[in-house]
Amino acid sequence: MKIVIVTGMSGAGKSTALNVLEDEGYYCVDNMPISLIIKFADLAASQEEGYSDIALGIDIRSGNALNELDEVLQKLEARRYNYKILFLDSSDDVLVKRYKETRRTHPLAKDDRVDKGINLEREQMTFLKERADYIIDTSQLLTRELKQELEKIFVKDTGYSNLFVTVLSFGFKYGIPVDADIVFDVRFLPNPYYIDDLKSLTGNDKAIQDYVMGFDETKEFLNKVEDLIKFLLPNYVKEGKNSLVIAIGCTGGKHRSVTLANAIADAIQQTEYGCKVEHRDIEKDSRRKR
Repeated sequence: MKIVIVTGMSGAGKSTALNVLEDEGYYCVDNMPISLIIKFADLAASQEEGYSDIALGIDIRSGNALNELDEVLQKLEARRYNYKILFLDSSDDVLVKRYKETRRTHPLAKDDRVDKGINLEREQMTFLKERADYIIDTSQLLTRELKQELEKIFVKDTGYSNLFVTVLSFGFKYGIPVDADIVFDVRFLPNPYYIDDLKSLTGNDKAIQDYVMGFDETKEFLNKVEDLIKFLLPNYVKEGKNSLVIAIGCTGGKHRSVTLANAIADAIQQTEYGCKVEHRDIEKDSRRKR
């Protein structure tokens, strides 16, 4: 029997994760009293009908009982239960935004500001994050993308590195993305914007890709970037980073940056790291001309 303890920051997607696991056949219980975890595990393992997999939602709502969790986990190990801890995290800014959108009150904020409740929760949940087998930062993830990452771990049983990479194309004339960790400027490459037959296309079109990738400078740039990424990603993991945004910029964010962002994302997706690609400004030029 597999046991997954689903935990993390309030608003980071724990309920969504439990729903995904339930869809995959896990018997899920949210806000399980910590004092009942051992009894429930024994019961689930001994049932004649049996539960092959169970998922337990544990979070800050447990209050002072969280202090007992470390001892409970030791007892699970002593009973040789196969358990894993999934910790869902998100940046403070994203968590505040989610709370404001849903108009819910943070469990530790009470009558105070949401950000103070988040800071207090982060302090109290640190020990669980340090013990976690899997950490998913949902700051940049849509619900379907979170589902894909969970399926990799708990359904397909593929390797997971606790680092999710977003490769983001953008146009410098619209500003550098504020959440970018690494920025590459590809304006040194010839611009297809000045070729009439290519101007209206984007880096998602083969004609643009063939044009941009046809230069030796592009190939050399990609080789160097991929080599740098291979060096950086495991070192970011070693330092405990869970989310990375790599921004690729050209003038308008439509041709060169889109082509190269796609190529870099394709390379990362062949590794153990979760990765998605976004094109922030790909449609902005066409909108401005309407």
